[in-house]
Amino acid sequence: MTAKYEKGQKVIITPAENQHLSPRDSDIRAYAGRSGRVTDYYWMDTGRGETFYIYTVRLEADDKDIVLHEDEMQAYR
Repeated sequence: MTAKYEKGQKVIITPAENQHLSPRDSDIRAYAGRSGRVTDYYWMDTGRGETFYIYTVRLEADDKDIVLHEDEMQAYR
């Protein structure tokens, strides 16, 4: 599986539907609808043949970095 987004790509933050937060997770709903650019990404292998990606996104308005899962954003059109 390859990364869905590339470094430099513009994205819109879209929190996942029915997102259940654990105490270790951050609530990103405050950033919903805002745009940013992917500055980096990392992959993790679960050891069961599943790979998932997390992305560092720099918010355009705040010049602030946040970390998102692939299902928490979509490509800017």
